[in-house]
Amino acid sequence: MQPLKEGEDFYWNEQGLMVFTAKYHLKRGYCCQNGCRHCPYGFRKKLQKAEEDKAK
Repeated sequence: MQPLKEGEDFYWNEQGLMVFTAKYHLKRGYCCQNGCRHCPYGFRKKLQKAEEDKAK
């Protein structure tokens, strides 16, 4: 795999953490099941789903 490109494959969030983009996940080719913010595969951790349901 080629080196990551900032702004295309990832960006830095407010806390200084690297966040992968949906484009990167698709390029990688599989879901890691970590509940990534931009998961194009539709995976959501149970904890994330519970928090979203509470917010409604």
